Amino acid sequence: MAAVRVAAVAVLLAVVAVAAAALNTDGLALLALKFAVTDDPGSGLDTWRDADADPCSWAGVTCVDGGGGRVAGVELANLSLAGYLPSELSLLSELETLSLPANRLSGQIPVAISALQKLTTLDLAHNFLSGQIPAGIGRLASLSRLDLSSNQLNGTLPPSIAGLPSLSGVLNLSYNHFVGGIPPEFGGIPVAVSLDLRGNDLAGEIPQVGSLVNQGPTAFDDNPRLCGFPLKIECAGEREEPRIPQSNNGMNPGAAAEVGRPPKHRSSPTVPILAVIVVAAIVAGLVLQWQCRRRCAATTRNEDKESSTKEKSAAVTLAGTEERRGGGEEGELFVAVDDGFGMELEELLRASAYVVGKSRGGIVYRVVPGRGTAVAVRRLSEPDDGDGTESGWRRRRAFETEAAAIGRARHPNVARLRAYYYAPDEKLLIYDYLGNGSLHSALHGGPTASPTPLPWSVRLSIVQGAARGLAYLHECSPRRYVHGCIKSSKILLDDELRPHVSGFGLARLVAGAHKTAQSRKLGGAACALRSGALSALSYVAPELRAPGGTAAAATQKGDVFAFGVVLLEAVTGRQPTEGEGGLELEAWVRRAFKEERPLSEVVDPSLLGEVHAKKQVLAVFHVALGCTEPDPELRPRMRAVAESLDRVN
Repeated sequence: MAAVRVAAVAVLLAVVAVAAAALNTDGLALLALKFAVTDDPGSGLDTWRDADADPCSWAGVTCVDGGGGRVAGVELANLSLAGYLPSELSLLSELETLSLPANRLSGQIPVAISALQKLTTLDLAHNFLSGQIPAGIGRLASLSRLDLSSNQLNGTLPPSIAGLPSLSGVLNLSYNHFVGGIPPEFGGIPVAVSLDLRGNDLAGEIPQVGSLVNQGPTAFDDNPRLCGFPLKIECAGEREEPRIPQSNNGMNPGAAAEVGRPPKHRSSPTVPILAVIVVAAIVAGLVLQWQCRRRCAATTRNEDKESSTKEKSAAVTLAGTEERRGGGEEGELFVAVDDGFGMELEELLRASAYVVGKSRGGIVYRVVPGRGTAVAVRRLSEPDDGDGTESGWRRRRAFETEAAAIGRARHPNVARLRAYYYAPDEKLLIYDYLGNGSLHSALHGGPTASPTPLPWSVRLSIVQGAARGLAYLHECSPRRYVHGCIKSSKILLDDELRPHVSGFGLARLVAGAHKTAQSRKLGGAACALRSGALSALSYVAPELRAPGGTAAAATQKGDVFAFGVVLLEAVTGRQPTEGEGGLELEAWVRRAFKEERPLSEVVDPSLLGEVHAKKQVLAVFHVALGCTEPDPELRPRMRAVAESLDRVN
């Protein structure tokens, strides 16, 4: 049948050649495509006439500038054309774009297509093409975008595709019938390329090499026999399999009969142990509640004692110049989240306090009590509207609920809430004080910054810890918490330069403080508004910047984008707005990688001397670019980001 079809096309071409002696070679090649189309329901090819001198006026055809009638592009999308691809297309030696998606083309991709050495875009998606991908496609030196998705292609993935020297846009082989494993050569695909292998029958472990390490799970979904990171499917052998007992002459015959049967339900010591744990938890809760009430009562008794003098120094007190209430006010609440926090409220309010940070969300003080260690106190700037008893009770309950959620977040890389205080006109959050400033000041300078730039090993350790902390916040609760305001200034450093993610939960606590039209309009960008600096918008994901879009609330994918910007800060030493050519840092780095600029042009100059860290720096760049993908669905989850960073060293 195929031989008959080829013969018929040859006869038709011979007839056309006689009748259209004036039509150039490119026109004849396109007429071969027209005659290979068996159904054109929309008459999309009616303008393709053999009487023309060249095909430059034909629908869907563009020609090379400068005349000559040479075809540069053929774009015939969504025309429902039925037929096949003729090998005569290889005669279009100047062709740069061949785009035929959303048609009904069938048969195999012609092997002769490898002759199109100037081809930059090949889009044959959403057709009925079958057979294997011609190996010659891997020799198309100019090809930057290849989309063969949603066809019936089969066979194995050709490793040669990964070696396309100009590949920089899309490599989409999804929803075909490819089998076998993913070639390790695919790890050499540039990180800027959008790789999509979904919906095939690929099998085995995803190679942990090159850019494959930084791909999100979306790129490999719907391949039931694929396993390994970033999928949540473990490969056989990763975990020790249960061993079947070997036959033993000394084995009890009754016990041997039990092998392979479901175990019988027997009484277990686990039940009484769980009962004891539950009872102990209830008792501990009652004790904690009693302690809190006792502290609140003590605070009320002490409020009559006013200080008659004020220390004249740079230090202030949290009580300030305001006159404290004398008899304890309705709705006042002071809770020590941590049992080890022994500071009383009055001691906290009267201790020396030094301002260490300000934002529209409030002021942060370093409070130095007469005994014990310094703490950080955030005074929230949210005012209460109205004075109704019922609404006041509701506001207090809402504050208490959110503060309790913050207090339950316990992770070595999350700033720890020690206590909180609520009154109708005063709201305080008390944390451990971390004296080494933030990652922002360490990278870009500040009062606590060291004159010596952070070495690479320290930067890597900081971003690894911060990723673990943020991943914990995303997954520690069924509520799927969102931070909503990740940036380098929110990553605080302790005396050992260990990172602690701060600011968790503040977005909800101060949600009513800045209900301006602009903050409502930007939604997810409200964090930037609260910071008082529009440069903070560089941390906001594209989908959360657009007014009227999905900007109603912050998202975990938005957190991932912001963290990707933090990673770029760590490896470039630049602030988020300091890309070249008027670009933001993320856009500038992405363009630099696309243009394959030398690493020395984008990395922090202070790191260039650490030659041994080059591979690690590149790996972090790849993770950062994956986090800042414009499409939120292509961004990995924070858990995958943390695991990728942990594997860097």
